[in-house]
Amino acid sequence: MLEKITDTFSGIIRNLSGKSVITEKNIEETVDSIKMALLEADVNLRVVRRFVNSTIEEAKGEKVLRAVDPGQQFIKIVHDKITALLGDSKTDLHLKGPDTQSVILFLGLQGSGKTTSAVKLAARLKKDGRKPVLAACDLVRPAAIQQLCIMADKIEVPVYKEDINLPGTPKDSIRIAKNAKIFAQKNGFDTLIIDTAGRMQIDDSMMNEIADIKQSLVPSEVILVADSMTGQNAVDIAKTFDERLGLTGIILTKFDSDARGGAALSLKSVTGKPILFIGTGEKIEDFEVFHPERIAGRILGMGDVVSLVEKAQETMDLKEAEKLQKKMASNEFTLEDMLDQLQQVKKMGPIESLLEMMPGLAGQMRDQNIDTSGLKTQEAIIRSMTKKERANHLIIGPSRRKRIARGSGTSVAEVNRLIKQFEKTRLMMKKMTKNKGMQAKIMQQFGYS
Repeated sequence: MLEKITDTFSGIIRNLSGKSVITEKNIEETVDSIKMALLEADVNLRVVRRFVNSTIEEAKGEKVLRAVDPGQQFIKIVHDKITALLGDSKTDLHLKGPDTQSVILFLGLQGSGKTTSAVKLAARLKKDGRKPVLAACDLVRPAAIQQLCIMADKIEVPVYKEDINLPGTPKDSIRIAKNAKIFAQKNGFDTLIIDTAGRMQIDDSMMNEIADIKQSLVPSEVILVADSMTGQNAVDIAKTFDERLGLTGIILTKFDSDARGGAALSLKSVTGKPILFIGTGEKIEDFEVFHPERIAGRILGMGDVVSLVEKAQETMDLKEAEKLQKKMASNEFTLEDMLDQLQQVKKMGPIESLLEMMPGLAGQMRDQNIDTSGLKTQEAIIRSMTKKERANHLIIGPSRRKRIARGSGTSVAEVNRLIKQFEKTRLMMKKMTKNKGMQAKIMQQFGYS
């Protein structure tokens, strides 16, 4: 995610960090490097110019040149400027209360991920306690309705659709959208998400169709779904849609595959519309709220600890955390607990994406070919143990180790290595829990007090 620009900015930040003296020449050279990085990232030229001019103006002030730590002060300015480019702070959906229906109108070109994003948003809203329903109003793309229904079925969210293949039934997306709203009202759904038809390129018939749906339903949100990998094309498309239809926000898809970041860094400045969410993978859960300050941190190689903590919170509840804490303190942490922790890590997503969120590791681990097979091997070994063996690793003698190795398709040496690593982990956990200050800090960081 944003690999190219992150690599460049990480190098710039490393050169600045800890500098006791910064001159105007240093600033100009650094800003020139930033300018080239932004242009290579396919950021809009006007946006780059504004960024460079405002950064130079602020960086050459006495606040930086006479600061106790001028390098860090300059880095903060760059971070704040990038955050401003991305939109300053996250923007929430403007939805009505649960007793009043909200309509969200989705639009975008074919292939942008519109249907998938509609389902991902429905899943998030359902998780947040709302009662969403999807409306199949894409009557142009073959199998669009079927795709929507299959994906919605996985998250157990209903889809309002009409059989347009019946004789005498006109392909009228506006009528279907109106009927979907009536259906949602009658059945107590507080959020109606309309999946509209896209085209290979913008044309008047598409715009007119969506404009009519918008006028008929008066949506709370009009959201464009754009492919972040198309760079400035995504920005131009957003600008055109906004001028014709009036957008309220944008969802950037394929963000995990975007190495440059030009679309994300240009959209807010060019269109004035916030990025609401980013698609970070193919799975339903690969859908994140867009936090400008956190993305800025990732771009600068500073990591994103807050998002990492939130991912951990999603996979572990308070009771489980307290139970684990007690086991660690009393030296009762078992191989069964270790297996549970491996499962928790897997739920948090790919190891590579987690490392990107760790301060100082972004960019540095990219060419290391991170081998995650070790985690799979550990899981296989533990799963080949009996419940008694997982509960008490001390009973695992030579004969048991041979059996476990055969059952897991590994070697005795790998079984020995796992048990040795487990014992070290257990000892480290016990020491850590004796440090009450560290323990309280960690629990507080994860939202447990």
